Amino acid sequence: MRILLADDHSLLRQGLKQILSEEFPEAEFCEAGTTQETVDSLKQPCDVVVLDVFMPGRSGLDVLDTVRQMNPRPPVLVLSSAPEEQLAVRVLRAGASGYLNKQAAPEHLVQAVRKILQGGKYVSATLAEILAADAGRAAVLPHEKLSDREFQVMRLLVSGKSLKEVATELSLSAKTISTFHTRIWEKLGVKNDVELVHYALEHRLTDRATGGDIDG
Repeated sequence: MRILLADDHSLLRQGLKQILSEEFPEAEFCEAGTTQETVDSLKQPCDVVVLDVFMPGRSGLDVLDTVRQMNPRPPVLVLSSAPEEQLAVRVLRAGASGYLNKQAAPEHLVQAVRKILQGGKYVSATLAEILAADAGRAAVLPHEKLSDREFQVMRLLVSGKSLKEVATELSLSAKTISTFHTRIWEKLGVKNDVELVHYALEHRLTDRATGGDIDG
């Protein structure tokens, strides 16, 4: 069995490897620290991918798009520091087989990997409640209309990064980011970045108010 660990933090990858190797002693582990390294690693067959969608360069959501086009398609467990209400529904819709917060207990990681290896979907109790609430809600919220790239740009902007810093991080031109910036304002119905931050806080799309890191 081959497990791909994709995260830009080497210490975290080693921790994941240690936890999973105890449960899957026969597993071969492959590591990637960027989105491009992850895509390159997927050229070799693997049985499961543990993915942080916010790595340097292209969005990890691009990895999910790559996986959707693969045959056979390996299951992907998205592991992120972002709270479930921020990101989980989006990545599940994008093709992920499960979502787990990085603060979860090690046994939850093992449970999640076992579940998706068996062909199932892994969601925590908290995420199950979010999905149930969404199922009963007819209206689409403005931020749900954002494309995956727009959503990523929005998160970076409300974390305090400038347009130039966002462009550098995503390896895109400043002009392209400026275009995304304008579209985000239009779709969310805000007139400036102060209103953008207020919107993000109101809808729990950032933990900026608590001083947390939303880039991981």
